[in-house]
Amino acid sequence: MSPPVFPLAPGSSIGILGGGQLGRMLALAAARLGFDVVVLEREADSPAGRAAAKLIVGGYADEAALAELAELTGLVTYEFENVPAASVAWLAARGVAVAPGPQALAVAQDRFEEKTFLNAHGAPTVAFAPASSPAEAVAAVSQVGAPALMKTRREGYDGKGQRWVEHAADAAAAFEALGGAPVIVEAAADFVRELSVIAARGRDGATAIYPLAENHHENGVLRRSIAPARAGQAVVEQAERIAARVLAGLDYVGVIGIELFEMADGRLLVNEIAPRVHNTGHWTQDGCEVDQFEQHIRAVAGWPLGPTHAIAQVEMLNLLGDDADAWAKYAAEPETRIHLYGKRGARPGRKMGHLNRVRPL
Repeated sequence: MSPPVFPLAPGSSIGILGGGQLGRMLALAAARLGFDVVVLEREADSPAGRAAAKLIVGGYADEAALAELAELTGLVTYEFENVPAASVAWLAARGVAVAPGPQALAVAQDRFEEKTFLNAHGAPTVAFAPASSPAEAVAAVSQVGAPALMKTRREGYDGKGQRWVEHAADAAAAFEALGGAPVIVEAAADFVRELSVIAARGRDGATAIYPLAENHHENGVLRRSIAPARAGQAVVEQAERIAARVLAGLDYVGVIGIELFEMADGRLLVNEIAPRVHNTGHWTQDGCEVDQFEQHIRAVAGWPLGPTHAIAQVEMLNLLGDDADAWAKYAAEPETRIHLYGKRGARPGRKMGHLNRVRPL
């Protein structure tokens, strides 16, 4: 297939690496805009695969599957940041436009590189240090101060691949418990609350930033978001500056999620970035005229970005495990909008869907 011409015309195909719920909601948004979606996913029965015009079953590093994807579409995006960077490079070498680009993927896949990038671009974080051995882990905890949070540098999400270290003497054991892989040790953040900002950047460099969300986690998993968050102008402006710096620094195209800690003195620290649509932006589906999923498709396709102001107050609640079995009760609530992912089997903690409770601003 020849390289795409932007803005991408309706009727064109867009590829998505990943078949989970984010891919599903991206596929549905793309369909609304007149695009056909081709999903590459390892599982034959997946949420995104069932919402796509075509499903390619294969591994993300499977060159035959990637070649089929490249033949069918000249534009590819991804629903999660752990797709192999080599696969993105393979596609790009064959003329496929991949957005967000390889730099965003490389930064987000390594927590140490991520925080190094953030600090270099004026986005403050907690103190941190890398470690690749038990002895280095002890030294890192001593450097940033205990208690500290030790995380594997790569992979891990929703609280996986991390553990608290209460004393430097415990660091070696924690390192081994995390599998002996390279880690990052982060100083504890004495924050007041967790916030996030969803932002987008188009192919022309235009940016669009959504209102802040206030987020509440349980056992390392996002449980609830409230948006727009109550926040003073100084906090909002900080978040917008951080988002603008990150987007520009990555020469980003698409939607990005940026998780923030609000400190007692009003400063914002970046916890992490996600180069994709984000769970804390699900509220935009019913709280904004153009939600994060349509915004992402607009951005990667070279279309103008849509408005980001809130048209409602939203409480987003993740439906975990068998929570989704109460769909009939939620459907009877006039203020509630249900978004179910079509996953076949509920497990404790598994994200089966979410709901947005909508109220006037």
